[in-house]
Amino acid sequence: MSNQFHPGDIVSWNTSQGRTTGRVIKQLTQECHIEGHKVAASKDEPQYLVETCESEKRAAHKPDALTMEASKASS
Repeated sequence: MSNQFHPGDIVSWNTSQGRTTGRVIKQLTQECHIEGHKVAASKDEPQYLVETCESEKRAAHKPDALTMEASKASS
């Protein structure tokens, strides 16, 4: 995995409304559903549960879709 994120890290990602910023809640390593959407995460291909800063909505994203803005470890 090229990108590893940790709970509390601030990340950004692209949406249809533009760039959005939020925080990592946790790493997902098994299939689950978030807000009615199936997340096909696995140990080999994990995804990250993130929460937007503005609306506090949650979504899952693949690591390559996320950009680190601030690491919890550096604060």
